[in-house]
Amino acid sequence: MAQTTKYVIKYKLNGERRFEFAQLENGTADEAKAALEVIHSQSDDVISEISVSKAL
Repeated sequence: MAQTTKYVIKYKLNGERRFEFAQLENGTADEAKAALEVIHSQSDDVISEISVSKAL
C-alpha cells in the first residue's frame, strides 16, 4: 500500500466554502477532486476552486 499523508482540501460546494480532510498519496488537485467526488457522489453538487495543503 502506498504511503499517504493527511491533507486538507479547501473547495466550494455550490458556491459555499467547505473543507474536508483526506488521506492522499501526492496531494494533487486531481487526486483531491477524485476524493471529493467520492464524498459527494450521491448528489449533483458543483465542486469548484479546489486547493490542497498538508494538514498541520
